[in-house]
Amino acid sequence: MGRYRPPQPKSSPYISREGFLTLQEELEAIWKRRAVVTRALSAAAAEGDRSENAEYIYRKKELREIDRRIRYLQKRLPVLKVVSEPPSDPARVYFGAWVTLENAAGEESTWRIVGPDEFDPSRGWISMDAPVSRALMKKMVDDEIVVETVQGNLRYFIIDIRYTRPD
Repeated sequence: MGRYRPPQPKSSPYISREGFLTLQEELEAIWKRRAVVTRALSAAAAEGDRSENAEYIYRKKELREIDRRIRYLQKRLPVLKVVSEPPSDPARVYFGAWVTLENAAGEESTWRIVGPDEFDPSRGWISMDAPVSRALMKKMVDDEIVVETVQGNLRYFIIDIRYTRPD
């Protein structure tokens, strides 16, 4: 039996202007970090026996991780589509919307729909490729959505839709 894994599905190419600028800044910073790691790797290599040199092994691993991230960002940034304008129909849920949901227990939660490269659940940002976001797309206030999860179906009602940060 082989170790073949099918490729991951392509993620959506949309991103907010802030998210795009953040990725560009990360790429610039990681190039600077790479120069520092390369100098440290050269110094560790000059110490002699590399097979038992922990500093050398650590720096090689760190350099591989940096190079992997640089490759990803260099391939990803050119294909991203920056969405900076609100949609023509602000009454419906689209990319960039702040959506307030209410569950059956009456608990409210607010989420912003962003691109897969900038999601951050701690800030209330969810990827547009997430099951909740896919269920929300093109819905309006007072619509009910059903999200299929491992534990069962979750039902939410849309309370509010905004395209500016809620207070």
